[in-house]
Amino acid sequence: MAISSTQAIPATQAVPQHVAIIMDGNGRWATRRHLPRTAGHAKGVQAVRRVVEACGRRGVRYLTLFAFSSENWRRPPEEVSLLMRLFVQALEREVDKLNEQGVRLHVVGDMSRFEPRLQSLIADAQVRTAHNDRLHLSVAANYGGRWDVLQAMRAMLIQHPDLAREPQRIDESHLAPHLSMAWAPEPDLFIRTGGEQRISNFLVWQLAYTELYFTDQYWPDFGAAELDAAFEWYRNRERRFGRTSEQLRNDSAQ
Repeated sequence: MAISSTQAIPATQAVPQHVAIIMDGNGRWATRRHLPRTAGHAKGVQAVRRVVEACGRRGVRYLTLFAFSSENWRRPPEEVSLLMRLFVQALEREVDKLNEQGVRLHVVGDMSRFEPRLQSLIADAQVRTAHNDRLHLSVAANYGGRWDVLQAMRAMLIQHPDLAREPQRIDESHLAPHLSMAWAPEPDLFIRTGGEQRISNFLVWQLAYTELYFTDQYWPDFGAAELDAAFEWYRNRERRFGRTSEQLRNDSAQ
């Protein structure tokens, strides 16, 4: 389990080791082209393929994509139905390619609301790619950051019922192993496309010290060049983790 950035100072590199992305703007991309919103979601799948390949080539080790939030069930039923079909199709068509590229697939979120066929495809894809370690691709589906913290709290108390009687003993080391992405380091870089500037209940625990990058580019138009622009912005950030700029300069001079 990775140590959190509030407990230790993580190593930083020119290329972020963990990139988290909210893939926003599919519907607006389609609307601007006088197409149904569903066409934007279909086009967005191609952007996923481009970004996965680009991250693999650039040495990113962890890529986490927010595909479907726990709040997205509020969308029109026909749009939700299409998103579920696209998820099924992507699993059917892309897993062999991910395997060839050394990508390990993880799906994080509450799977219980998905139909049995989709749950089966998810389980099979995770097993088939479990031996890969070049890039860990996590897809957050029916996921919410607050849900993540709550389910971790419940799991912690089930494992350690004594903590309910002595809550003052609870610290990060008790809760963190039960978070849905406890096996991955915290994201170095968060990217949100589509012009909105919020994290929308995504990885609310894990983004505590993540660099937040927002772009007006709609997700279907996002690719390697846009990813490189985000990485260039990231390289110019001063990652202090509570320290001063002077401390950083002194550390780099040693």
